[in-house]
Amino acid sequence: MQLDAFLLAFIAYLFAVASPGPSTLAIISTAMTQGRIPAVVLALGVMTGSMVWAGLAATGLSALLTTYAQALVAIKIAGGVYLLFLAYKSARSALSASAPSQLPSARMTAGALYRRGVLLHLSNPKSVLGWVAILSLGLGPAAPAHSAQILIAGCAVLGVAVHVGYALLFSMPQVTRAYRAARRWIDGALALLFGLAGLRLLGARA
Repeated sequence: MQLDAFLLAFIAYLFAVASPGPSTLAIISTAMTQGRIPAVVLALGVMTGSMVWAGLAATGLSALLTTYAQALVAIKIAGGVYLLFLAYKSARSALSASAPSQLPSARMTAGALYRRGVLLHLSNPKSVLGWVAILSLGLGPAAPAHSAQILIAGCAVLGVAVHVGYALLFSMPQVTRAYRAARRWIDGALALLFGLAGLRLLGARA
């Protein structure tokens, strides 16, 4: 029964982590504009942020955030503002005739990319609720105490595989050439998606 629950949780997590979202789009964009290593660093930052939310969910602090609505509202405001900042940067890139390698974002250090990945995922407080759902799927009332750690570790492996896989795939020369041909359209789409995500987060109720 526990193995069946784990399998269901892993499948749900795999679909969730592979679906398009701000973090996934940021990894893809970084892979195509800056290359493989920067995208992998960003992906690892995203997964670090995800593991922070997983830890919060596993220790029951998600209930604390739900109880103290002001804390959740503050996180949502910060997250929404950060997503709008990313939308601004993407829009500026879309409006620029410069090649991606000439843009300031292409000179981000590994540390800056890693921090961006962490902040990008932490800026979405819905992630902790997603982790609550995953843990609820995978853990029954009679589950052993160590089951949560096993479930989170398995999801971490899946998450790294998916995010790093995106980084490797979209840094391939063929994909990069296709991106350069349609760079301004793609950056415009990213600006729209980041902007919509940010506005939706700012407009969401706690």
